Amino acid sequence: MPATNTPTALRLNGAVLLQQLRDLGEIGIDPVAGGRTRVALTDAEKAGRDRLVVWMRELDLDVQIDRIGNIFGTLASAEKDASGEMLRPLMMGSHIDTVVNAGALDGCYGVLGGLAIVQAFREAGLVPSRPITVAAFTNEEGARFHPDMMGSLVHAGGLPLDEALDAIGTDGARLGDELVRIGYDGEMIPGTLVPHEYLELHIEQGPILEAEGLEIGVVENLQGISWQQITVQGNANHAGTTPTRLRHDAGYVAAAAVAELRRIALDSGTTLATVGTLQVEPGVINVIARKAVFTVDMRDPSEQRLAASEARFSAFLTTIAQDEGVRISTERLARFSPVVFDAALADVIEASASRLGLSSRRMTSGAGHDAQMIARIAPAAMIFVPSRGGISHNPREHTDDEQLVNGARVLLDVVAQRLGAPR
Repeated sequence: MPATNTPTALRLNGAVLLQQLRDLGEIGIDPVAGGRTRVALTDAEKAGRDRLVVWMRELDLDVQIDRIGNIFGTLASAEKDASGEMLRPLMMGSHIDTVVNAGALDGCYGVLGGLAIVQAFREAGLVPSRPITVAAFTNEEGARFHPDMMGSLVHAGGLPLDEALDAIGTDGARLGDELVRIGYDGEMIPGTLVPHEYLELHIEQGPILEAEGLEIGVVENLQGISWQQITVQGNANHAGTTPTRLRHDAGYVAAAAVAELRRIALDSGTTLATVGTLQVEPGVINVIARKAVFTVDMRDPSEQRLAASEARFSAFLTTIAQDEGVRISTERLARFSPVVFDAALADVIEASASRLGLSSRRMTSGAGHDAQMIARIAPAAMIFVPSRGGISHNPREHTDDEQLVNGARVLLDVVAQRLGAPR
C-alpha cells in the first residue's frame, strides 16, 4: 500500500535518537555510582514518562494512556478501512522502567527507536499508509510489582486488569493506587489498540553478537520463563549442641536446592536456572536456620525441556523435604511459554540488514520482552544490536552509538517496506 503523498526518502535522524537516550538516561541517575533507578510507578519513572509524553506531543502524536498505565503515541494515516475506521497500527515499543542501578538502554532504546521512526516520517513530510503507534508498556521489569511484562500482558489479554491493579509491590504499595498517584491511570481499555504488526528494537543483553563480530540480531524466538518463590520451614536450634542427624535445617535444604538447580541446568544443556534472592532466618551465625526463602528463575527455549526441568526440581523438593523433616511450599510468580516470532517479519529484518550492508544472524532471546506478550495478538519480531561484554541491568551496559543508529536504520527500513514508503 503506497504512502499517501509525494514520495520523499525516509532518513533516520540519529543525532536526535542518541540525544534522547542520553536525556532519558539522566532521569533517576545516581551521580556517584552512575546507574539510574526508575522502578515502575515511582517518582523517577513518572519523570521519565512525562519526558516521553512531551517528545510524543512535539511530534504531534495522539497520546493515549490505558488503565494499566501503558502509553501510546500514534501518528495517524490518511486511509481508513472498509467501514471507515482507522486501520490497525504498525506498533513499535518497549518500556522505560528499570531495575535498580540500571543502564540507560534496556527498554528505552525500543521506545525511542520507535519515536525516531515517527521523526523520520515527520521530517520527510510523509503520511504513513497505516497508523504508526509507539508504545511504552508499564512494569516490564517486574522489579517492584509481579509479574514482569505486566503492561503488555494485560494489553494482550493474558492477565485480568483488576488483578494487575491489585498487585502489591515490594514496598507494600498497590499498583492501581500508584498509577493514580503519579497521574497515569488512563481511561482507555487495555487492548483497544490491536497492532497490525509489532516490532521491538532492543540491545541484546548478551554476548553473542559482539563475540561473533556481528551488527544485527534477527530474533526468531524467545525462551520460556518460570519464576517461583520457595519457602522452607525447619526448626531453629543451637549450632553447637544439635547433632547433624537430628537437624531440620532450612539453610541446608536451600543450599542443596541451589546445587540441584545447577545440576538440572548442566544435565539439560539448554535450561538456565538462577537463584537470585535467598534469605534465611533468624540469620545468626550460631543458630540453625528455621526458615529459608529463595527465588528460582528457570528458562529454556523448549517448552518440553522447561517443563521437564520444573518437574525434576519439584520432585527433588518433595524428596528432600521428607529426608530432612522440613516443610516446603512453592509460589508461582510467573510462567511464560517459549515464543516463536513471526517468520515473515524475521525474513524482512534479515533482508533489511543485508540491504544496508550490515552483518546479521538469527538468534534466540534469552531475556523476556514485551514482544512476547504482543505476539499473542499480532505478528511480532525483534531486532537486536550488540551489548558490550553482554552486560545489562548494570551501569556498565553499553552499545556504541554507531551500533544504536544502525539498529534504528534497520527498523526504519523494515517499517518503510511494510508501509510502502520510499527508502
